[in-house]
Amino acid sequence: MELVGVRLLLAVIIAASGAAIVWMARAAASGRLRRNYWAGIRTSATLASDDAWLAAHRAARRATETGGWAAIVAALVVFVVPSDPEGLLAVPVLAGAGVLLVFVLIGARRGVLAARAVSEPPSH
Repeated sequence: MELVGVRLLLAVIIAASGAAIVWMARAAASGRLRRNYWAGIRTSATLASDDAWLAAHRAARRATETGGWAAIVAALVVFVVPSDPEGLLAVPVLAGAGVLLVFVLIGARRGVLAARAVSEPPSH
């Protein structure tokens, strides 16, 4: 596969991943993506109730979306990275995936804390 084809394939994969994350963050935070075992922040705290699920995803939305948008930007950067040496092509892909992972984990942590706050009775 020539380098343009590789660039296009990498860009499509990372952009699609980012777009899926942005969609999921928005849909779950708005209530369109209901509590389920396939997509979203799925822990015992977030799955405890519909209120916990919604609170978690509202708390996680900004960080999770940031990760998704970072992946989309990385996909665009794939086209401006010099082709020599070819190893440089991996830099925006790995950086985008890394930033996506970090922000999704930050969002998940915020979400779990929000879900626990809804589910657990206040301590006196």
